[in-house]
Amino acid sequence: MKKVFTIILTTLLLIACKKEEKKSPEVTYKTPLYAWAQLPKGATDQELKTEFQELKNKGVDGLMYSAGHDPAIYKRVGKIVKEVGMEFHTWIPTMVQNNNPKLKPEWYAVNRNGESAFDKPAYVSHYQFLCPSRPEVYNFLENLYGSIADIKEVDGIHLDYIRFPDVILAEGLWEKYDLVMDKEYPQFDYCYCDKCVNDFKSQSGIDIKNVKDPSLVLEWKQFRYDLITKIVNKLADVVHSKDKVINAAVFPGPNSIAKKLVRQEWDKWNLDAVYPMNYNDFYLGDTKWIGELTKEEVTAVAHKKPIYSGLFICPKPNNKSNEDDPENHGLLPNELEAAISESMINGATGICLFTPNRMTDAHWDALQKAIYTDYTQKK
Repeated sequence: MKKVFTIILTTLLLIACKKEEKKSPEVTYKTPLYAWAQLPKGATDQELKTEFQELKNKGVDGLMYSAGHDPAIYKRVGKIVKEVGMEFHTWIPTMVQNNNPKLKPEWYAVNRNGESAFDKPAYVSHYQFLCPSRPEVYNFLENLYGSIADIKEVDGIHLDYIRFPDVILAEGLWEKYDLVMDKEYPQFDYCYCDKCVNDFKSQSGIDIKNVKDPSLVLEWKQFRYDLITKIVNKLADVVHSKDKVINAAVFPGPNSIAKKLVRQEWDKWNLDAVYPMNYNDFYLGDTKWIGELTKEEVTAVAHKKPIYSGLFICPKPNNKSNEDDPENHGLLPNELEAAISESMINGATGICLFTPNRMTDAHWDALQKAIYTDYTQKK
């Protein structure tokens, strides 16, 4: 009799447990969240771990992390990032390389006036762009990214400045540089080095230096799109051969902006994910603009690869209206939820913040609400 009673009791307990399982709430939806971040100078391992753990607790899934070219730093920081449970992607500029003994001055891009980006860069001093047509440049980049991709703690390589200098600046930046960029001006138009000019002539039969308005020559535009595309796709082969992923920060579009402003035809790049910098203030747009651009971006890649909408954060919301420099503008806390919603409803896979250091407490509060909203029913 005891045995029968035990069997009945066990059966009833199992039934009760199954009912409990059915009542358990489903896993909460969360928007994938990444962030561009840099190394705090002099931070100890414990300080880094505390900072990274805080980001993880706030919902950040992975970092696009900038720390120069030193593999030892990426190994050290990557280990800590992985310990707290985030992805670790190394954020290293590509075509912009400042003075480096491994690079020769003649490897830098040349504008239509014959001025080198090495000693006369456009706009700002760090705009020292390399020429993408030179094999030596590719070899340098292959060695750089290959050595970083070899690090066990690295999940992926994140390309940046993988483009030509802005032949036309985003309109929100015109006043800062006292420019009206209504067309392609010679001092901002690259690259007219001998190799680029001669290679294009061999390919097309056109001597671009004898053309009155090179901006009207579609073959010349395509030639430069293709130069960047070839470098990206060769680097992708290198990174993939090491079983790592490769992604990039790009200008929005690509057709409406990236191709026109910086010669990026990024929908043809063999990347594992794309991070368009949908920085609306730079283009005098609102959060609806972010949604429109996101829709263009996911359509450009035919929904076949992840698009992470890059959002530019205002570091001092209370002072935005008094701030002259547009690079200190960005999304206010009360705009962040709409920016995330517009991105996700229009097809983004997730969000990338520029940067956590610019986020105020009010930003984080708005973000918490936004990333735990299920957008799948709203698309």
